[in-house]
Amino acid sequence: MARDFYEVLGVPRDADQEEVQQAYRRLARQNHPDVNKDPGAEGRFKEINEAYSALSDPELRKRYDRFGEDFRRVPEDWEERVGAGAGAGGFRGRAGRGPRTTWTAAGSDVGGGFGGGGFEGIDIEDLLGGMFGSRGRGPRVARAAGADQEAELPLTVEEAYRGGRKEITLNGPDGPRSYTVTIPPGVNDGRRIRLAGEGGRGFGDGPAGDLYLVVRLLPHPLFRVQGRNIHVDLKLAPWEAALGATVPVPTPGGENQVTVPPGSSSGRRLRLRGQGMPDPAGHPGDLFAEIKIMVPPRPSDRERELFSELAAASTFDPRRATTDDRGGRR
Repeated sequence: MARDFYEVLGVPRDADQEEVQQAYRRLARQNHPDVNKDPGAEGRFKEINEAYSALSDPELRKRYDRFGEDFRRVPEDWEERVGAGAGAGGFRGRAGRGPRTTWTAAGSDVGGGFGGGGFEGIDIEDLLGGMFGSRGRGPRVARAAGADQEAELPLTVEEAYRGGRKEITLNGPDGPRSYTVTIPPGVNDGRRIRLAGEGGRGFGDGPAGDLYLVVRLLPHPLFRVQGRNIHVDLKLAPWEAALGATVPVPTPGGENQVTVPPGSSSGRRLRLRGQGMPDPAGHPGDLFAEIKIMVPPRPSDRERELFSELAAASTFDPRRATTDDRGGRR
């Protein structure tokens, strides 16, 4: 039996959307296979992704709270159709019609059937029959399209930058399903990738719905993505910032070089045009390297001597300098 989604994310059943999202981001960052090399991390990551895909969507969460792990089999407009059926007498047992398959509300301790406020012991065949008609109770709808479904697709910044093909596995009502997804280079956070016919099953001979994968960029230790621009800290020694230097700078596509002008201070941004996220339909973004001056944490005796000589010889006062003197943003 699948673990309860709330238990997977470690949140209470009354958690709000912000609590659910915070729990997901923390656990996804800890268990992403590209970050965590523990053999069990990939399985935990898939479980976390499945739980979040349901609890982050208000409608899916509502269905999950009602029907537990069978929630994906319930059409989106189940409340309207069931409401119409319940008004005509509710769901009854059917003597002599074979074994009954029931759904129970996840976490519910209320018995007595649909009319009692819970969903204990609802007959799945009666439920679907009440929605679409069945023998002896009115016309039967021959076909109904399956519901579209969504799941999150967590990507590292490098994966989103490069694009390409990625193998993923999602847990569905019939067990794990594997997909090969084509990721466009430079895909943005929130972008939806459509997998036609991979959503909910249709009823009768109705077509299956579509599966939409929503891209979520994972937090990165170096890169901060804003639209198509990428920001990265560029750490410099005091003499590199004062005298100027050509130094390496990391980018999602590999290491590059940047020329630091003499007299640069912390906070100054150096632009590498076209080195941000690619855009097949237009111009790529830029990469901004923001200077951060670092000092030796434990200077040697010689370094202390040289810094003391500089302090005695220099008339520079950073608390009285102008923006241009500081090499600030231009």
